[in-house]
Amino acid sequence: MEIILYDAKWKTAAQTPPPSSKQKLKSRPSQFLGFGLILSSFLLLAINLAPILKEEIAYRLKKKSPQKNDLVYAKQLAQTAIEEEKEKERREETAKEAEKYGVSADFSIVIPKINAVSKIIPNVNPADEEEYKRLLKEGVAHSLGTKFPGEGGRIYLFSHSTNSPINISRYNAVFYLLKELTAGDEIIVFYGGKKFIYKIVDRLITSADDTKWLTQEVQEEILILQTCWPPGTSLKRLLVIAKPI
Repeated sequence: MEIILYDAKWKTAAQTPPPSSKQKLKSRPSQFLGFGLILSSFLLLAINLAPILKEEIAYRLKKKSPQKNDLVYAKQLAQTAIEEEKEKERREETAKEAEKYGVSADFSIVIPKINAVSKIIPNVNPADEEEYKRLLKEGVAHSLGTKFPGEGGRIYLFSHSTNSPINISRYNAVFYLLKELTAGDEIIVFYGGKKFIYKIVDRLITSADDTKWLTQEVQEEILILQTCWPPGTSLKRLLVIAKPI
């Protein structure tokens, strides 16, 4: 007698027909969809991580070797430090020079030829007689609305004059001898810790109501000194015009 043993699964497998071509076509979109979702996930992850990876790589490379930009920046810092030190030394020298004249390097005027030395009071209103008369007892006035040394444009300074040497101290007539100045004479102005030198180019007498020198437009830096003329009166104005050297 012959006994034949078999597994029921074999029969089932044998009875299951292979997938048809239509079934294969139907399953492909699902496969593509799944693959697309996986690929999209990887792309999104890569996009999100890209900036982080970029910074990380740049940092690692930077640690290994100094970048060109770092070297340039270091040189700039060194140059700035050198320039600041030189500027500090210049200011110290300027302060010492101003001190020799007995003035501050903050804002002062020195006219060597006539030995006129005074501090300058900034932003004095020339239209306010009460204010400027009070301030002129302390020094030379810088006219409100005009420029400061080094800024370009008009720098306008004014002070008392007097008709007698006896009244020089009484009126603080710093510009008493302004009439003695001529073209080529030098004027020194200390401002902001710096020294500015001007050379006189003109001297003129104008009427008391002539304000064009105070208001007209100028294309270059000029220094204007004003005082009363004749000395001790208010009939006219004596103006000295100077330009930076």
